[in-house]
Amino acid sequence: MTTLKARLKDDLTESIRARDDLRSSTLRLTLTAITKEEVSGTTARELSDDEVLKVIAREAKKRREAAEAFAQGGRTESAEKEKAEGVILAEYLPKQLSDDELRQIVAQAVAEAKAAGAEGPRAMGQVMKIVNPKVAGLAEGGRVAAVVKQELAGS
Repeated sequence: MTTLKARLKDDLTESIRARDDLRSSTLRLTLTAITKEEVSGTTARELSDDEVLKVIAREAKKRREAAEAFAQGGRTESAEKEKAEGVILAEYLPKQLSDDELRQIVAQAVAEAKAAGAEGPRAMGQVMKIVNPKVAGLAEGGRVAAVVKQELAGS
């Protein structure tokens, strides 16, 4: 079984051969971020696939945020490049939950928290504790928090 990092390296080699500059620069930056993560801390170590996924998710989030910032600043070309890089990174991430799927998981967690005696806006922390492990890597934290707030406000 090949690791995710090995797959990224193989895909980088392929994209260089195919002269796909956008893809190769995106993968290069991502592999650099992974290496940086591996050597941070007291001892160098090999990241697990889950840890590599977290790095890729973080890189994808940076691209989304940069694309938004460029778009707001009227720099459409830069925004498009960031979006394109985000699309490339998304190929390596698990498929994100749809709004409906996320709402369902959150509604279940709200019900669980209620059963444990937590209600209203103060239950936010308890609900997030229940939801986060279920949606790890499948939905962005900000998105999850927004849905939790909606569900708690509606309950």
